[in-house]
Amino acid sequence: MWYNTKAQEILGIDYPILQGPFGGNLSSVELVTTVSNAGGLGGYGAYTLSPQEIIDVDKQIKAATNKPYNINLWVSDNDGNTITDEQYNQAIQLFQPYFDEAGIPLPDKPAPFSSRFENQLEVILDIRPKVFSFMFGVLSADILEQCRRLGIITVGAATTLDEALVLEGAGVDMIIASGFEAGGHRPSFLASAEASTTGTFVLLQLIREKVKTPVIAAGGIANGRGVAAALTLGASAAQIGTAFLACDESNTLPIHRQMLFSEAAKYTTLSRAFTGRLGRGLTSRIAKDLSGKEFLPFPLQTTFMSPLRKAALDQQKWDMILFWGGQIAPILKHTKAKDLMQSLIEETTDYFNDLK
Repeated sequence: MWYNTKAQEILGIDYPILQGPFGGNLSSVELVTTVSNAGGLGGYGAYTLSPQEIIDVDKQIKAATNKPYNINLWVSDNDGNTITDEQYNQAIQLFQPYFDEAGIPLPDKPAPFSSRFENQLEVILDIRPKVFSFMFGVLSADILEQCRRLGIITVGAATTLDEALVLEGAGVDMIIASGFEAGGHRPSFLASAEASTTGTFVLLQLIREKVKTPVIAAGGIANGRGVAAALTLGASAAQIGTAFLACDESNTLPIHRQMLFSEAAKYTTLSRAFTGRLGRGLTSRIAKDLSGKEFLPFPLQTTFMSPLRKAALDQQKWDMILFWGGQIAPILKHTKAKDLMQSLIEETTDYFNDLK
């Protein structure tokens, strides 16, 4: 059967369907456990969480499922932990009109950011999730060896063939081929994100040609036909983000879910304006107005934009907010994660049965 793949075997799941792990407090225990209990692999994006918060979330997941699940971290969680007065003043000039429109004062210069990754990593090694996926870099040989000894399956994200080769050389168990159609941040780590914008199915084929490690296709997949296409092109599994993000069980705001099912979902943009890192979301006025401008480094740009986001939400100025979403959003149909999983399984099964 179509679901008997290397990834399904390695992960110990029924179907090679993965729920993309959402950062920025968009993941939820309910979504992760619903997907895992339905035979897929739920994923929790934990890069913004403190070590204790990761421990607490892990306990909640374990209490709600005895199935495998994935916890995701960012190897590189900042692009610079301080900014100069000159950078701050440039940001003020760029964004003052939007803060004025919202009727709120300009924010103070963001405080220095302290990386949390090393402490988060210690927690992963302690709690031993079945799967540990990571983005924006590669783990050291020592950490990967510790994961192997502890029985933790490691999954790295690649946006280019070069990144996939680096991940394979490091010895990860699986590689995500992250196409530029995907919603959320572009997890590039060798070249700039702007130079790493290959589509999912091209990237998948490039990696499969040169890499023996099982590959997971991610980006532009939201139904069984997409899963079948990924498997046909050599993927061992498909990871689905936007379709699960739009489900009621995710931790997105109701307006975010509404936007993903609206006409606005037809238009998406890659922008650094909201976080400092390149990411795809529904096209907004700010992203269009400030295309090509220089912003504060991640995550200090996020800190700077936080009061504007809150004010825009309060005032329902939706065109000033980044709603994460991929290019596939216009075909979304399901608002319940269990229904989405059932549909993915049935559609993929029907597709391959029709080939017989």
